Amino acid sequence: MFSKLVMGLCAISMLSSACTTRNASQLRAENELTMLVGTYTTGNSKGIYTFRFNQETGETTPLEVTEVSNPSYLTLSSDNRFVYAVSEENDSSASVHAFAFDEDQGSLKLLNSHKTMGEDPCYVATDGKKVLTANYSGGTMSIFPIRYDGSLDPADTLFEGSASGPDKDRQATPHIHCTVFSPDSNYIFASDFSADRILRYAINVKEELPRPLSETVDVEPGSGPRHLIFSKNGKFAYLINELSGKVIAFAYTDGRLNQIQTITADTLHARGSADIHLSPDGRYLYASNRLKNDGIAIFEVNPEKGTLAKAGYQLTGAHPRNFNITPNGKYLLVACRDSNLIQVFARDITSGLLKDTGKDIIIDKPVCIQFTNRQ
Repeated sequence: MFSKLVMGLCAISMLSSACTTRNASQLRAENELTMLVGTYTTGNSKGIYTFRFNQETGETTPLEVTEVSNPSYLTLSSDNRFVYAVSEENDSSASVHAFAFDEDQGSLKLLNSHKTMGEDPCYVATDGKKVLTANYSGGTMSIFPIRYDGSLDPADTLFEGSASGPDKDRQATPHIHCTVFSPDSNYIFASDFSADRILRYAINVKEELPRPLSETVDVEPGSGPRHLIFSKNGKFAYLINELSGKVIAFAYTDGRLNQIQTITADTLHARGSADIHLSPDGRYLYASNRLKNDGIAIFEVNPEKGTLAKAGYQLTGAHPRNFNITPNGKYLLVACRDSNLIQVFARDITSGLLKDTGKDIIIDKPVCIQFTNRQ
């Protein structure tokens, strides 16, 4: 009797231990993301680097390296099966690449590449049917249809920006800096940097291609509009302006952006504001500044009105061109190009403020951070 009782207790103990191990393993898997980092390859970098990032602990494990020239911006398909990355070259070799992506291994397999027909592509976006590239020096937006296997057809549409801004040095020629799909999937917006405006194109549902320009949204002359993002509920949009250092808040309805506020992110007027992101819960907005007082401006978001209020400022390494926030909102990672590292900041979800964890990821000239999508 005693022997059976001991055996029963042992079995329960072993089962409990196995369950604990499985739970720990499952929890680790849920918390671990695959992270992709785009770089400039003018130094020691080889191209796109992948890592395993634990969004609970902030720990990073290197995975793979894929050689590609100057992949300064990249994006993933919604199902994480494909990656689209630009090669930011200042000549006719400027390209966009389609990769098959193994999320578990962090490996990329090149499917094909096409010329962007515009120099210095610096941004790429996809809706699963099309890939957009913003070609900065070319002053154009290119559109590539996606094939059934995730590869790309050559660009079949090219829209051009213009140059009418007052800055004779920075706005002398057309520059398109960002191309995004609207949250309702009916429009494409492009930041026309040198004309101080946002271009809007309606998507032809039948042909799934943009129709000619239907509207522009003008901003203050000399602003240099750079990156545009939308709130998760699709009611608001936010634009970071590189030259003015200001964030503009818009109300969004059926393709129309109506300005509701302007607030300064770069108080030193360094003319180098770069990237902008909302926290996953939409309560805080972050904007990066370069050239002076390099860091991240932090704003609290009014959820009903969409307006912003200053909440703080976090200094970073040199030239924080791009940054990203983990899906659980616990960490904010900053690609500090000229410090050759990615800083990992812990994020206070209540105050929105940041604290450097010291868990730097050493990498040459990082300029883009993307996490795999959570379904």
